[in-house]
Amino acid sequence: MRKLPILVIIDDMRDTLPMKPVLWIGSSKKDLRDMPEEVRSEFGHSLREIQKGKDPGNTKPLRHLGVSGVSEIVVDERQGTFRTVYTVEFKDVIAVLHVFQKKSKSGIATPKKEIDLILQRLKQARIDYQELKRKK
Repeated sequence: MRKLPILVIIDDMRDTLPMKPVLWIGSSKKDLRDMPEEVRSEFGHSLREIQKGKDPGNTKPLRHLGVSGVSEIVVDERQGTFRTVYTVEFKDVIAVLHVFQKKSKSGIATPKKEIDLILQRLKQARIDYQELKRKK
């Protein structure tokens, strides 16, 4: 009797986990829709990876905000630099706080106006998340 080779496929278990839904805060979803197509596409891909618990490779934590769990996706295109700020603070959702094009030409720092808006929306995300949990 002839033995056949055994093929073992090891699947990435994170692909079998359900994707976390996205909680859009403020005008973040509308702002994303207003971005150029290639930017929307890359942000969309990155957000899907984050929803699956994976690192898309184009994120970095925003430690200078003084809160944990807030990161940004950075996309550089010919039209400029675009950012999506999100938090993984919540157990079962990804909250997108802000989507914007960085217009400042001086350095890589996030402008204060944008930081203030991100922190305001983080507070709103906490409220929205608690309301969402109460409804379940």
